[in-house]
Amino acid sequence: MNTATALKSEVAWQTLCSKADLVAHSGVAAWLDGTDTQVALLYLPGRTPEAYAVDNHDPFSNANVIARGIVGDIKGEPVIASPLYKQHFRLSDGVCVEDESVRLHTWEIKIDGDDVMIRA
Repeated sequence: MNTATALKSEVAWQTLCSKADLVAHSGVAAWLDGTDTQVALLYLPGRTPEAYAVDNHDPFSNANVIARGIVGDIKGEPVIASPLYKQHFRLSDGVCVEDESVRLHTWEIKIDGDDVMIRA
């Protein structure tokens, strides 16, 4: 990896919040810096990975509510159910279980010490 590639990789990570801001087995919403994009951060301690980031915008209701959904799993796959119309979205790739033509955007996320970071 050359220096320019390494630098670009370093710059792409953005701190969203602290680990203390997360709620186990639930979601919280955060803004991506410099954008009007809301992200739903889901924290599932004991799983690998233990944190996920998906759009907070529900494409079915057109509301920013995904972080308020119920976290669970379908056949061992972690999902979040929209709090309004109850569609389930896989956390790994954002695909809607009930309608695979619909998906939430996903981001790579990591917990680095006390920082929750997203590759924006």
